[in-house]
Amino acid sequence: MTFTTTYAAQEPARTDVDALPGVTLLEFGAPWCGHCRAAQPLLATALAEHPTVRHLKIEDGSGRRLGRSFRVKLWPTLIVFKDGQELARVVRPTRAAELSEALALAD
Repeated sequence: MTFTTTYAAQEPARTDVDALPGVTLLEFGAPWCGHCRAAQPLLATALAEHPTVRHLKIEDGSGRRLGRSFRVKLWPTLIVFKDGQELARVVRPTRAAELSEALALAD
């Protein structure tokens, strides 16, 4: 799997996310968000170290149910799952190491 560059405008159902096999990094944010844009190089670096991780980039905002179901309040919020179970959460990362450490929990 690779680093995803575009936010998905259509969010998946929570049940679909919970049923994903393997390791998934779920990213909530918006394309116009400065914090989200600043985190993109960090994400690319961390995901390059974990090439088998599925990266889902979900556009969040008012009225978006998936983000609310995960209690997302700040962007970007990155959640690491393994077989549907949340292992780690990183909010507004400032270092690639924060993401790498979170992804390493799924190894």
